[in-house]
Amino acid sequence: MKYTTGAFIVLFCVTALLIAGFKHITAEATITTKSSYLPAVQKEVVITIQDIPLPEGFIRIKEDTGTFAEWLRNFPLKKDNTVRLYNGQPVEQQYLHYAVLNLSTGDKDLQQCADAVMRLRAEYFFSRREYNKICFAGGPGTIYNYTDFARKHGNWNHDGLMKFMETVFINCGTYTVDDMTQPRAIKNIQPGDVFVKAGAPGHAMIVADVAENATGERVFLLAQSFMPAQDMHIVINPVNATLSPWYNIHGGSNIETPGWVFEKKQLKTWK
Repeated sequence: MKYTTGAFIVLFCVTALLIAGFKHITAEATITTKSSYLPAVQKEVVITIQDIPLPEGFIRIKEDTGTFAEWLRNFPLKKDNTVRLYNGQPVEQQYLHYAVLNLSTGDKDLQQCADAVMRLRAEYFFSRREYNKICFAGGPGTIYNYTDFARKHGNWNHDGLMKFMETVFINCGTYTVDDMTQPRAIKNIQPGDVFVKAGAPGHAMIVADVAENATGERVFLLAQSFMPAQDMHIVINPVNATLSPWYNIHGGSNIETPGWVFEKKQLKTWK
C-alpha cells in the first residue's frame, strides 16, 4: 500500500501490489469534512470501545463470547486521544475522531486503511492461537499465510507476526479485504463488518460496535486508519452532531464519513 506518486500523495492513500507483473492499487480521498458539521470531541473517559456512550434508547447488540465482534468491542483505547502518524507526529486535523485504538502503527508508512483492518483480524486470530487463519490473498493465486511464514523463519511470537504483516501491508490492500468478504444487508450490520471500496481510489473502514433500540433500529461506530499511515481511530459522524460518533443505518443510500463516502451496499462481512 505504499507506492505513491505526484497527485496521489496529496489526494489519495495508495496501495500497490506488484506480483508477477500484477499491479494492485488502493487509494483514499483527502478529508473534506465541512467544519460547520463537526460535533464536540470526546468528553467521557473511555477505556475500551464498549465504554463509548450510547445514544439514548439504544443498547449494544448481544455478541457471543470469543467471536471477533466481541473481541473488537472490548478493544482498548489510548489514554492519549491524539492521532499520530507513523513517524510520531500528530495529524493536522485532530477534530475528526472520537477515540484512538491502542494499536501500534509501526515506524513505516505501511499500515494505512485496509492494512489496519487486516491487522485487527490477524491480532484476533493470533490472540486465539488460530495461526492457520491468519492469511491474506494478494495477486491472482498468491496467498500470504502466517503459518508458512512462521515455520520458515522459526518465529511464532508477536514480533514474527508483525514482520509477516509488513509483507501483507506491502502486497495486499482493499482488493484483499473485498475478496475476503461478502455482502451484508445494512439492517443486519454487526461489529467486525467492513465498508470497503476496492480500487484506486479505494478505502476500507471497520464497524467497531453496533447498538439497537426497541424498534430494531441500529446504530454503529466506524474505525479507520488513513494516509499517511496513522493511529487507527473511531471517527466522528460529520453530518449528525447529535448522534456522533454513532452512525444511523437509515437515511439516504450513502454513509458519509470524515474522509470517505460509502454506499450502503458496500457493507460486507467476513467469509
